[in-house]
Formats: sequence, structure tokens, C-alpha cells
Amino acid sequence: MNAKSLSSVGLVFSLALAALSAPAATVRLDQLEIENTDQGWGDPHRNQSVEGNPLTIGGTRFEHGLGTHATSVLYVNVNGATQFSATVGVDDEVTSRDASVEFFVKKDGKTAWQSGVMRTGHKGKNLTVDLRGAKMLALIVGDAGDGINFDHADWANASFEYDGAPPATTPSPKEEAEILTPPEAPQPRINGPTVVGVRPGHQFFYHVPVTGEAPVSVKVKDLPGGLELDAATGNITGVVARAGEYSVSLSAVNARGRDEKGLKIVVGDQIALTPPLGWNSWNCFANAVDDGKIRSAADAMVRSGLLNHGWTYINIDDCWEANRDANGFIQSNAKFPDMKALADYVHSKGLKIGIYSSPGPKTCAGFTASWQHEEQDAQQYANWGFDYLKYDWCSYGEVDDKSLPDRARLMKPYHVMEAALRKQNRDILFSLCQYGMGNVWEWGAEVGGNCWRTTGDIGDSWGSMSGIGFAQNGHEKWAGPGHWNDPDMLVLGKVGWGHLHPTHLTPNEQYTHISLWCLLDAPLLIGADMSQLDPFTFNLLANDEVLAVSQDALGQQASRKSRQDDTEVWAKDMADGSKAVGLFNRGESPEDVTAKWADLGLSGTCRVRDLWRQKDAGKFAGSFTAKVPRHGVYLLRIWP
Repeated sequence: MNAKSLSSVGLVFSLALAALSAPAATVRLDQLEIENTDQGWGDPHRNQSVEGNPLTIGGTRFEHGLGTHATSVLYVNVNGATQFSATVGVDDEVTSRDASVEFFVKKDGKTAWQSGVMRTGHKGKNLTVDLRGAKMLALIVGDAGDGINFDHADWANASFEYDGAPPATTPSPKEEAEILTPPEAPQPRINGPTVVGVRPGHQFFYHVPVTGEAPVSVKVKDLPGGLELDAATGNITGVVARAGEYSVSLSAVNARGRDEKGLKIVVGDQIALTPPLGWNSWNCFANAVDDGKIRSAADAMVRSGLLNHGWTYINIDDCWEANRDANGFIQSNAKFPDMKALADYVHSKGLKIGIYSSPGPKTCAGFTASWQHEEQDAQQYANWGFDYLKYDWCSYGEVDDKSLPDRARLMKPYHVMEAALRKQNRDILFSLCQYGMGNVWEWGAEVGGNCWRTTGDIGDSWGSMSGIGFAQNGHEKWAGPGHWNDPDMLVLGKVGWGHLHPTHLTPNEQYTHISLWCLLDAPLLIGADMSQLDPFTFNLLANDEVLAVSQDALGQQASRKSRQDDTEVWAKDMADGSKAVGLFNRGESPEDVTAKWADLGLSGTCRVRDLWRQKDAGKFAGSFTAKVPRHGVYLLRIWP
């Protein structure tokens, strides 16, 4: 080899060494499209916390990164990335001790790094993850199992090293909206609860919910004195003077067949013996609500057929109020010209109607509330014909008696309104809305609450819905017939709080939403525009075997029976001795989830039924396993 050849080899070798030693290119996370982050509250922020402040963890300030909120996930196509690094923690803008999060970095569905539980004031944790050979990265913030309150989380100084194509964020995976609920059978089927309550001497109103090919003839046997059935409408109405339990027989007949069902009418002190099912105006219309939209919702509840699956309430939320008349009675504003006529219209459809107020001087939207006029307002609601009151804390904090102990201070306004409602000759379901302050589930029944919010407002994201729903474990001991935990309204269909859009929940997440809320015996209040129900949303709301989990007479709220990594099994006892069981996958890839008989208090061989598909899965000994999709569920009923 001559000198020229040796020189060429040396040049190539030098270039190769230079290439090997050259630093990889770097791109910061905040330089990518962080808007693809799916999170439980607020919006993702570039180089700021979720509330728009400088990124600060444990007293250290960071110039760059992503401010988010649990639970959240951001997917990244790895492309040529070879390494990811960051410092993570709870942002210092949070002072509440309730903040607790856990960070995860997952490569192709497998955990590559996790932080453990991190809280307010903790120093940031540094991480470095090798990405060679990976295709998809998921940056996840979990709620540490206790809900998402104050879970402000930072991915600070987050960056990627890469060779070739840089990494790129991508939206969460899309799914087809598969309808699992079978079409309604032409044969008659009587739906709804098997028990209903009314107070002695108060008006009883119950629509018998029946599906099947029209016309369907409904009959009732053994009604207590004072009640009668209107065969044309299917409504049972009247007044029963004497307390007692009355077992009646319902029957429905059409050209295709016959169905029979028992209904126990309990005349006593308790109402809402099963969780209420209905609709509320806030999540779709917010302050744009008016008389016409309420009538339209009632019409749609009937036209869609949901009335005959047991859906009952049409509830007006905030923004109906005007000032008081000369005698102090609350009046409705111009958007609601005649409240009694509106209530009569909703009742004429076989439905009940709800209204909204606050114990403070003003409602959340700034309208006249009930402060120092509680008895007059209760009287007005009864005179108008309302059946449900949502009572929202709002401005009461400005006038509450701070000399009282905390729990007594929180209870006082609800005691006052409950006493006012009890003076009326009408059953008005009392819904407390104060976001779970002071562990309201422990004392809500003491102030006459039929249900009480256990959480802040829900949003239509996986982070919000799952963070709220799965945090309800442990509350079950305070729920039961007449008094229910309320993790807020349903975020299915077209929602938007005045700016309508299809829910941001994926189809599987929506199945999880309904399944979990039914297992939790939560009030089911549709938040969607009822006039725009699509077939998939109707399928979620019209599965009678699923709704039977919610409306079971035993009224036992489900609890978590097992948890392994991202999978959970929840179950509740049913009145007939069966178990309703949810197999949930909170993870980012499909997983096998197993319900073990030992965890459920079962033994031997059991019959398992898939409730969404309404078909038997078979008989199984010891356990049942299903492959559950990302953020999905299998909802089962298991008989010993």
C-alpha cells in the first residue's frame, strides 16, 4: 500500500471516530407538541406549571419542561431518540397536603421507570431512560390511588437525545365505537328498580318503564289504597296515607309476549331507595340553559326511549334565578317565564324535574341563592312542582359561622334546608353539592342528604373521570338505600359546558365510566345534549342488565377487591345473592385481568355473564380471566 492509500484510510478512520464521538442531537420536550397531553384537569403548559406559574419543584426553579395534572399521559413516537431524561415532582404552587402523584415512563407498554409516590414539597427526582430499540414512549402521571385533587405535576428539564429523526408526540390511540348492547327485543320487558319509596301523605309518581314492540299494555295488581295506574301513560299516581311496605305485581303484554315483575312500594321516611337516574343541564348548556332546552331534553328522553329504561329526572342547574318578589319568594328569570308550567310539562312526559340553588347569597354563576330564605325557597319549589334539589356550596363560605367546629360549620346550611324541605307536602330529593369537603360521606345522611358530591367537578378526560371514579374505594360503608355517594355527572355524548363537542373519552373509557358509576351506586345524571344522542351513546345508557347493577334493591356500593399494576377488580353484592364485578384496565396496553373467587367471597363453580353483551360466558371454577383493552372494562355478573 502506498503513502496515498494509507492517507485515505487514515482520513476514513478519523471521520468514523469523529462520528462516533460526536454528541447526539437534543430536543426538549417543550419544543414538541405538548398539546397532545391528555390530563385530568386544566391544560398542559409549556415551561410553566398547570396554573401558569414558573416550574418549581422542592424549591428549585426550572426554565423548561411540561406542567400537567394527574392523571395524565403523553405519547411520544421514539423515532431516532436514544435517551430521555427529566426531573419530576409536584409543583411548589401546591400547598395542600392532599397532593400525591406517581410518575411513570413506559416503553412499548412496559414500565421503564417509576418515581414512587411524590408529594408537596418533595425534592425533584432525576431520571434517565435508554430508548434504543423502543417504538413508543408514554409519559404518565398517576394519582397515587387517592384521586386527583391538587395533583399538579411537572416534567422539568425534560429532553431527548436522538440520532436521525427526532421524536414526536402523538395523540392518544383512537378506537372504534363498538356497540355492545344488543338491540331491544320485540317481547315486552319491564325495566327499572324493584323498590321505590315515598313519604306518607305525599304525592306518589312512578312511570312503569317497559320496552318492547308497541303497543304494550301495562297492568298492576295489589296497589295500596290511594294509588292508581293510568293505563294510557303507564304512570302510577296518588297518595298513600299509611306507612308500610306494599308488594305489587307489574305485567306487560304485547303481540310478541308477556313479562312480569314485582315492585315493592315502601311508604316511610326514606326516598331515593335506589340512585337517581336522569339528566342535568350544566355539562352541556351551562349558563345558556333556558325553558326550551329543558322541554327539549324531556322530549328527547321520551323520544329516544330512555324513559322506558328507567331514566327519570330532568334537572335544571344554575342560571334560572332572578330576584325575589315583595314577599321574599324567589322568581325565575326571563329565560324561564313560567316554572310551574315547565314542571307540569315535564311531568306530563312521565318524568320528574329538578332545580338548583345554593345556601349562600349567590349561586356559583352569581344568581340569587337561598341565604336566609331557605323556607320560602323550599315552599316555592314545592308549589312549582319540583322533585329534586341540587344545593351547591358556592358563596356560603362568605357567610358561614366560622366559630363552629369545622364539621358543624359544613353541616349547618344543609340542616337548615333539609328542615325546610321536610315542611313541604312533597318529596324533594336532596342532593348536597360541596365537593367532598370535610368527608361529607361520613355525615351527609345526618343532614338529610339523599346524595352528596364526594369530589370536585368532573371533566371529559380519562384523567378526570378515572381519577375521580377509582378514588371512591373506602366510601362504600356510608352509602345505601336513601343516601348515595355522588362522584359527579356523566361526561358522555356531546358535552361542552356551553360549547358542545363530542366527549374526549374514548369508547372504552366511556364503557369504563358507566360500568364504574353503576358499581358505585352513583347517581347517573346524563350531561350530554339529549337532542343529539348518537347510537353509541344510547347503547351506553340503555343496557338494562348494566343499569340493574345500579338499581339493585340491596344498594351496596362496590369496593376494590384486588389490584395488580394497572389492573383492578371491583365488586358489589346483589340482592339475589350474585356479585356484580368489574375487571378494569387503567393501563396503556391490553392486559389479562383475573377475578379470583377467593377475593370475591365465592367458591366452587360459578356462572358468569357478560353484562354489556348480555350473554353467558360459561361456568368457571376458582376464577375468571378476560383480556381487557386499554382503559377498558369487562362488566360481569357472577352467580354461585
